[in-house]
Amino acid sequence: MTDRAPRTQLATHRVTNQPAPPGNRDFLADDPALGEALAREAPAWVSERLAPLGRAVGSERIQALGEAANVHPPTLRLFDRHGRRLDEVAYHPAYHELMALACEGGWHAVAWQQEGQGGHQAHVAALYLLTQAEPGFCCPVTMTHAAMPALRHAPAVAAEWAPGLLAHAYDARPLPSTDKRGLTCGMAMTEKQGGSDVRSNDTRAECDGDVWRLTGHKWFCSAPMSDAFLTLAQTDDGLSCFLVPRFTADGQRNAIELQRLKDKCGNRANASAEIEYRDAWAHPVGEPGRGVATILDMVQQTRLDAATAPVGMMRQALREAWLHVRERHAFGRALAEQPLMRAVIADLTLEVEAGIALALRTARAFDGAARGDAHETALARLLPALAKYWHNKRGPAFQAEAMECLGGIGYVEESPLARLYREAPVNSIWEGSGNVICLDVLRVLARHPEAFTALQAELVAVRGQQPDFDSTLAGLERELTQPAETLEPRGRWLTQRLAQCLQAALLLQHAPPEIGETFCRTRLGADASAVYGVMPTGAPLAAILSRTVA
Repeated sequence: MTDRAPRTQLATHRVTNQPAPPGNRDFLADDPALGEALAREAPAWVSERLAPLGRAVGSERIQALGEAANVHPPTLRLFDRHGRRLDEVAYHPAYHELMALACEGGWHAVAWQQEGQGGHQAHVAALYLLTQAEPGFCCPVTMTHAAMPALRHAPAVAAEWAPGLLAHAYDARPLPSTDKRGLTCGMAMTEKQGGSDVRSNDTRAECDGDVWRLTGHKWFCSAPMSDAFLTLAQTDDGLSCFLVPRFTADGQRNAIELQRLKDKCGNRANASAEIEYRDAWAHPVGEPGRGVATILDMVQQTRLDAATAPVGMMRQALREAWLHVRERHAFGRALAEQPLMRAVIADLTLEVEAGIALALRTARAFDGAARGDAHETALARLLPALAKYWHNKRGPAFQAEAMECLGGIGYVEESPLARLYREAPVNSIWEGSGNVICLDVLRVLARHPEAFTALQAELVAVRGQQPDFDSTLAGLERELTQPAETLEPRGRWLTQRLAQCLQAALLLQHAPPEIGETFCRTRLGADASAVYGVMPTGAPLAAILSRTVA
């Protein structure tokens, strides 16, 4: 048999003390926290259906596709060679293969095809795994999933588009929706002058007989090769929501002009565009003048995905760091045996455990809300914002720490750590940046007191198990008795504490005692530090590290 292994004996030296190539791995089977969360939160069918995806995402082939999709980012094709307008984005074949993996698996549709029966847990767990192949392509998967609640505000539009959006198929061809096996949906909300303040949008919609026409710009249009876009435009009744198809009813290209693609810090495999509507044909969705309320049904879904993606990225970085330090030796022993390195990896493991617990608990709230459970409905109003804010605030520092575990090799683009580091800020910015999310938390607490009552019930269930948790919960409850006008400047502190307390409660209730206890001490107690790897004396590092990779 021909030896195709890389050469280790070079002209001047021998390559030694390097970790072996990772090979094919099973990203579900080697993740104890995910497996336990699924067994706890989801019906049995979810883990069974996810099993092939875990093996696929962990394979060398899919990992190579993720790398290729980043090395070869999408390019803009405004015109064909004869000068005819195209307004298309060309992607590398690796991107299309990753999209097919997600869409043919039905992970964009499962929440609605199994609504109230574990569908949201399946979607969130799949997104967590798919993110570990490549985060950027998950954007159109997320938006296609999230479009359905908004489209339900227009039953006729939903009836026309739902079969294609829920199809277990990926069809990248630029064709009218009626000619395609599967459809994707994007979003175009923000404009230059307003950003998150979408009520200042000036894109205009005018009724033209039986149809509507949109004129204006959008500063960010995500996934610009989607088959349709949910968007906001001003009407005589106020800001309203519309679905803008890529092709008109007579099969012509709609007047959606791509101005340029964003040159982003990360998220390279995904295209984000500036666009202009030039009298573009559109379907109204929802009540006139209620555009924000309508599209927020989509945003609520995308926020849960934006809360889950950073946990998947943290998990991938943790796996890379742990596999490296187990085989890399320095100062006479493996890095994984060095006390300081063990503390760092253990602390990173705690963060991932907490993130998985919160993401899956939030997904269960969504499924409970679909069944009409009042407690779960109340939680579903609040938990996505808490998880999105906190997971994303923890992500960039996590990626930097994991990169440091590898040293210089982690800082070069041949390692996925550099890509993950550049990707880390994006989900904190998309679907509402940190301050916007905190204002939404305060708004939910003010308008829906039942949301905090439901959260408090989750927290007090573990009161008395750990002193740092008890002290933090008491302080949080005192803070929430303050007048509303004093809470806004404290919005970040409040959102952080609510998220951390729920993470702690979930771990105390469901994780091994070493995990829950140490999480409370390192996040809520006197030993808490903003820097990863600061562990209390006597922390059970061996027990925590045993859960890093099964």
